[in-house]
Amino acid sequence: MSRQEVPRRGFITRMAAGVSAALVVPVAGFIKLFGKDQDMNTPTVKNIRPLGFQWDTADPFLFCVHHEDFFPKGNAEMGPAASLQGRSIGDDFIIKDGWRMYHGDTVPGFPGHPHRGFETITVVRRGFVDHADSMGASGRYGNGDVQWMTAGKGVQHSEMFPLLKEDEENPMELFQIWLNLPARNKMVEPHFKMLWGSSIPKVRHTDAAGKTTTVEVMAGSLDGQKAPSPPPDSWASDPVNEVAVWNIMMEPGALFTLPKCGEGINRTLYFYEGETLMLDGQELPYYHAAELVPDRDVRLECKGSKEAGILILQGRPIGETVMQYGPFVMNSKDEIRQAFEDYHATQFGGWPWPKYGQVHDRGLGRFAKHADGSLEEPT
Repeated sequence: MSRQEVPRRGFITRMAAGVSAALVVPVAGFIKLFGKDQDMNTPTVKNIRPLGFQWDTADPFLFCVHHEDFFPKGNAEMGPAASLQGRSIGDDFIIKDGWRMYHGDTVPGFPGHPHRGFETITVVRRGFVDHADSMGASGRYGNGDVQWMTAGKGVQHSEMFPLLKEDEENPMELFQIWLNLPARNKMVEPHFKMLWGSSIPKVRHTDAAGKTTTVEVMAGSLDGQKAPSPPPDSWASDPVNEVAVWNIMMEPGALFTLPKCGEGINRTLYFYEGETLMLDGQELPYYHAAELVPDRDVRLECKGSKEAGILILQGRPIGETVMQYGPFVMNSKDEIRQAFEDYHATQFGGWPWPKYGQVHDRGLGRFAKHADGSLEEPT
């Protein structure tokens, strides 16, 4: 047993406890169908609920986490130029002085850890993420970029938050969305794709009063503008599944109509920034979510003096049993057991980097180096 093997097992145990414990999701809990003869007077909004750190999602999504940290100036190691006393280093999820170290001990973030059976979509609004993985791929992305990773049959990756600025603070905000894979694709080859901020369509709508709403289309399409293609084995790669990931920003007082999607699609709205949002005349408080009837337009109105930030997640349910234990998402207990056995036997290819909390040179810009050695940079 190597010296690194013990902390890796400990990390998986903590992650499993922190994310979920042997969660079995029945198919019936995900499928929401609405009849064609539905009364148009039926409310379009239902199941309003408050949001915490981990957001509940509907099939085909597994969950979403909203990270917002106001990191201080960076030190020479790209960690916080501040004392770490009083923090649970290695498992620091309680906000102190406006920020957390998460599983990092020098640089905040998530050192190398395994995944199998699903996809991660990491949407970085502010700050930067340094990526490294067991395939030898690496990257740095942020400030509007999205990384879409298919874990497939198994990969280790790290997600560290380097504090690049030494002369000013380093605010960070991101969403990490877990999107399930159907059983037929759970053992595909791992793959990651960059959606650079400049390539993501931004649909701008100006209402009759001159107020603007901007929609970033990271998956799906809106008003004839289509997001960059997702990875080939993703549930989102088939347009029939109507997977959409949209970030909507509304000026104070703005009005915007969210167009309907197909019958049987799960659609959830997350109101994460602002004061009050009206949905077809129904008030949605700040930091709350609402399920929306999919095949009806919904009128959004930003109330108050602050801009509204809204995340939309929608898609056709996969409709399969979900068995999740920490970083592995499969369809049965036997497959979860096999995932742990495979990981301990192979480490999903091992870890080719000097540190599990790998960060790249401070002077590097945004880039993606893929497992085949090809280098990609935003234009």
